[in-house]
Amino acid sequence: MSLNAKTLCEDEFFYGHKACAGCGGSLAVRIALKVLGERSIAVLPAGCMSAVGFNFPQLCFGNNAIISTFAGTASMMTGIEAGLRAQGVTDYQVVGFAGDGGTADIGLQALSGAIDRNDDVLYICYDNEAYMNTGIQKSSLTPFGAKTTTTPAGQRIHGNVRQKKNMFEIVCAHGISYAATASIGYLNDFMNKVEKASKIKGTKYIHIIAPCPTGWGIASDETVAIAKEGVDCGLWYLAEYENNELILNYKPKQFSDIKEYVRKQGRFKHVSEEDMQIIVDSRDAKWAAINQNFKMG
Repeated sequence: MSLNAKTLCEDEFFYGHKACAGCGGSLAVRIALKVLGERSIAVLPAGCMSAVGFNFPQLCFGNNAIISTFAGTASMMTGIEAGLRAQGVTDYQVVGFAGDGGTADIGLQALSGAIDRNDDVLYICYDNEAYMNTGIQKSSLTPFGAKTTTTPAGQRIHGNVRQKKNMFEIVCAHGISYAATASIGYLNDFMNKVEKASKIKGTKYIHIIAPCPTGWGIASDETVAIAKEGVDCGLWYLAEYENNELILNYKPKQFSDIKEYVRKQGRFKHVSEEDMQIIVDSRDAKWAAINQNFKMG
């Protein structure tokens, strides 16, 4: 049965946390754990979700959960999975939740190693496009033009001058068992990818866009809508990698206004028309590659 709001488990496994109002990352964790259930073991490195979820005495996880080192999410997942397997425990799912910095920067080596070993774990990157927990610093997944505390907007340089790292395709290049992209703006898609991943043996990776109202400069009630808009305007895409194939799950018939999406966010208020054209051209070049290399699912 396809998962949706009516068929999703009613039990809560991530609640009472201290995340900011409208936090996209907390929504991603909450929904994933509702799909995976109480037999999941969660690993979280230093970052937003460990900061808001492990406030003694109010542990916010209804299932087993542990904080890992910042760089060691995947390696700790490996150890937990190996320990359970050695004890003959079979009915479980080890799942990691790490942010963009903890995944694409600090945690990349451990993740690459886990994929190389094909450890039976599920790694979920909740991507809010900066190191939000420590003061909104740039990560390698911060998009071009975005203002952060380490890429300020000035007269000469208008925010981040680098393009967002293509983490999904980097993971796919490992020949991983299963990988997918998702967005909290398309929760049914995310739910079903989590469920699908949980039934596949080997290393699985899901990369979900999870806006941060504080860092993005949006209202707390706009999180889901802005995540959906990011997909609809073509700056993020929904796809899977399985059996050595790249599969596109959703293709907008016509992109929504990319300028409207960008201008809604405080982190892009300074972007010039020249910078905006770079964003549009980058989107178009990416979709030309997608159309050539992905098959429609």
